Amino acid sequence: MSYLITGLLRLCHIAFGLYAWTTFVVFSLATIVLVAITPLKSLRRRVAKATSRLVFRLTGTPLDVTGIENFPGGASVLVANHSSYIDGVLLTAVLPARFSFVIKGEMTRIPLVHFLLRRIGAEFVSRAGTSKRTSDARRLLQLARDGESLAFFPEGTFVAEPGLLKFHSGAFVAAVRGKLPVVPVVIRGTRKMLPAGRLLPVPGRLAVMVKEPVHARALDDPAPKLLQLSRQSILENLDEPDLG
Repeated sequence: MSYLITGLLRLCHIAFGLYAWTTFVVFSLATIVLVAITPLKSLRRRVAKATSRLVFRLTGTPLDVTGIENFPGGASVLVANHSSYIDGVLLTAVLPARFSFVIKGEMTRIPLVHFLLRRIGAEFVSRAGTSKRTSDARRLLQLARDGESLAFFPEGTFVAEPGLLKFHSGAFVAAVRGKLPVVPVVIRGTRKMLPAGRLLPVPGRLAVMVKEPVHARALDDPAPKLLQLSRQSILENLDEPDLG
């Protein structure tokens, strides 16, 4: 009997995974068409937010969102833990539609994905070549100085093993140079739903917790302390070990 139940559960998970991917692909293509014809970046971001929320709704995925009131009224730098490919879609669905996601440059090699992300204002950064990395860093610093809200996954990647990886410093340097608060954000549930190395997602409940901002102006040696305090804030509610 236990083998039968296990087999049925596996079939249900496969069916859900195929349905979820189909839903995601269909709405991604619809979003690409809509952002292609929508003239203003602010409106394109609202379109992406609406379609992302619809994907979670149609797949029956509950979203637990807390702490939205912690976002400052003006610009800020958001930093979140990274556990799955779902993370970007999830934050698009729940965040205020004013953030420019900072994304690894490898995504520019996927034409449709690159087009969609570029149309909603994503910023791409290279991880190869000193001159290109320097140029990208200067561009992000200028955006921060201009008051642009930026969203980072400071781990830079994700792995199947639960835990928070070491943070890179770029988000925190941008926050200091732009005199912007850092808003730590905790994502839970995405690693279980679609971890690294798995093709099909399984049903699950997702949670996003927006923590209180960390301000550079009150700190000595701001960037390293901003990094440390933001990382500690995420670990407090992540329920995963520190791998850094």
